[in-house]
Amino acid sequence: MEHGIERVKNIGSGVQIALVIALGVLLVAAVGAYAWDSSKDDEIAEGVSIGGIDVGGHNADEAERLVRKEIVAPLQHPVHVNFEEERYTLSPEDLKVRADIDGMVDEAVGSSREGGIFSRVWRYASGGEVDSDIEPRINYSNDALQGFLDGIAGKINREPQDASVEPTPTNLTPVPEQPGIAVRAEDLRDRVEGALQSPSSRVVKAPVEKVEPEVTTDQLASQYPSYITIDRDNFTLRLFENLKLAKEYTIAVGSIGFDTPAGLYNIQNKAVNPSWSVPDSDWTGDLAGQVIPPGPENPLKARWMGIFDGAGIHGTDDIGSLGTAASHGCIRMAVPDVVELYDQVDVGSPTYIF
Repeated sequence: MEHGIERVKNIGSGVQIALVIALGVLLVAAVGAYAWDSSKDDEIAEGVSIGGIDVGGHNADEAERLVRKEIVAPLQHPVHVNFEEERYTLSPEDLKVRADIDGMVDEAVGSSREGGIFSRVWRYASGGEVDSDIEPRINYSNDALQGFLDGIAGKINREPQDASVEPTPTNLTPVPEQPGIAVRAEDLRDRVEGALQSPSSRVVKAPVEKVEPEVTTDQLASQYPSYITIDRDNFTLRLFENLKLAKEYTIAVGSIGFDTPAGLYNIQNKAVNPSWSVPDSDWTGDLAGQVIPPGPENPLKARWMGIFDGAGIHGTDDIGSLGTAASHGCIRMAVPDVVELYDQVDVGSPTYIF
C-alpha cells in the first residue's frame, strides 16, 4: 500500500514538472513571438503596394522614400487632355497638387498589422503575404479642376446645326445639317482624376459624343410647307411650297423714304377684310391714330398678312401702282392675287425680303 501511494506521488510530481516545463516553453515562445512581432512593427508586409508600387519588405522610412520617388515626383508633371489636333494642359501648380505620403505609408503599415499576433507570426514564419494595394492619397483644388474641365468643354462643345434653306429672290437652296459635339463631362472628369492619381498615365483622350440635329435635309420640305420671297428690285413676290416655286405675283413696294424693310421675317398675323389702324405719321394727316373699317376709305383691301412693325402684305384697288415703288412700306397685291396667296400661307410662314 505504501509503495503504491509513493508511486502516485511520484507520478503527480512528474506531471507538475512537465506542466511547469510546458508552461515555460509556451512563455518563452510567447515572449519570442512578441519580440519577433515587435521587431516588425515598422515593416510593411510582403504583398502590400501603394498605387501599384511594391513596398513589401520595406520599413516606413524606406517606403516613404520609394513613394516619394515613384508616385509623388511624377505627379509634378502636368496632365494633358487630347482632342483631335488640340492638347489642353493642366499643370500641378494650377491644380495645387498635394500628396499625403505619411498617410499612405501609415495605411500600408496598418494593413500589414491587421490580424492577431499569432496570425502575423505564422505569416512571418511561413513566408505568407498580405494582398493589399493602397490607393494614393492625392489632394488638389476641386475648383481648379472643374474650371479646367469646363474650359475644355467650352472649346470642344459644338451645337448641332439644323438643316435650313438659303433663300435668293428666285429659289431656295437646302443647307445640310451639321451634327454637334458634346464632351461627356462625367467621363472626362473620371479620366482626368485617374490621371492625376497615376504616376505613369498623364495623358487622356477627351470623351465626346455626337449630338444629332433636330431637322435633317430630308425633313426640310415638311419644315417649310410655304415660304415667301419678295424681290423689291423686280417687284415680284414668289410663293414656294415644299421648297418648290409655286407662283409669282407682281407687287408694289415701299417708295423712297418709306422702304419696305429687308431681311427675314414671318407672317405674324392674318385678317380677312381688315380694318386699318392708321399710323401716327405725317403722311397720314388728319387720319393719324384712327381705325378705318373695311370700305372705300380703307386702302387695305380684301386680305392682310402682317410681317413687321405695321408693314404687311395686302390687297389694293390701285392696280396701276403694281410694279412700282409706291407704298408707305407695305407690299401691295392685286385683290385676286392676295386672296389666292392668303389661303396658301399660315401664320409663321417665313418671308424673306430682298
